[in-house]
Amino acid sequence: MAAISDTMRAVIAQGTGGPEVLAVVERPVPTPGEGEILVRVRAAGVNRPDVLQRQGGYPPPPGAPDILGLEIAGEVAAAGPNAARFPVGTPVMALVAGGGYAEYAVVHESNALPVPAGLSLEEAGAVPETYFTVWTNVFERGRLAAGETLLVHGGTSGIGTTAIQLAKAFGARVIATAGTAAKCDACRTLGADVAVNYREADFVAAVKEATGGRGADVILDMVGGDYIPRNYEAAARDGRIVQIAFLNGSRAEADFRLLMVKRLTHTGSTLRPRTVAEKAGIARALEEKVLPLLAEGRARPVMDSRFPLQDAALAHARMESGAHIGKIVLTL
Repeated sequence: MAAISDTMRAVIAQGTGGPEVLAVVERPVPTPGEGEILVRVRAAGVNRPDVLQRQGGYPPPPGAPDILGLEIAGEVAAAGPNAARFPVGTPVMALVAGGGYAEYAVVHESNALPVPAGLSLEEAGAVPETYFTVWTNVFERGRLAAGETLLVHGGTSGIGTTAIQLAKAFGARVIATAGTAAKCDACRTLGADVAVNYREADFVAAVKEATGGRGADVILDMVGGDYIPRNYEAAARDGRIVQIAFLNGSRAEADFRLLMVKRLTHTGSTLRPRTVAEKAGIARALEEKVLPLLAEGRARPVMDSRFPLQDAALAHARMESGAHIGKIVLTL
């Protein structure tokens, strides 16, 4: 490893607003604490929570830096006290509570994972936030099992492309929604059994038709709003609806009798505020269940676009355009 400098480039939001408030600033290189590693960042994933933070709607949790970025990949540059899992120089990918859009970032070693063979560091930078989110929501909270049907909204988002691949790898049937014919084609290419253009068709009717009237066993929703009552209609008996975001708002009018009649579970979660120990548990599950799929090529980050760190504003504009298919990453 090259010598570690005292300062680094990092991206922060100077106020709240559009992508133009993002700026590259100089900051001290962080020092790894107990059980932490310092990572020389080579790629940082861009995620919807980064956009919300820039807009002022998702402040970093206590103790997290104001530097944006929740997922990174790079090489271990240094280790703090009692951090011995990854030797200096080891390629790792990691989930961070903030600080990813920078040349260096610190993370507890339990929240880092080895980069699987055959995965580039740019691809690895697109893994942690998305795969942690899909695993904990679809497979832990949603309890998706082989033979069941998953409905995933936003099928060409980073979350959607990951959910499609993992659900298929574990033997489930997948129905995805997307907003254009091209995006529906992309969902089918990734393995979706059915893709519904929500601008042209009613996804509730499409789900009922695809399942012989039964409905979806698990629904992964980041839309909210008027999708909430429609998800209740689209769900199968004993179905599980997992809420991970509210792009259309967090309020809705719904007939809650369906919760009783269908014995539905409507749950949800956030990832960023979880403790280091909770995130470590998800990391261990991924290492056991999912990293082999990445190594074998049975799952792969879908890469939409790459931007150098100084063009973070362009990366955010790309995400907000809604035109992307898969992940957007910053490269360093």
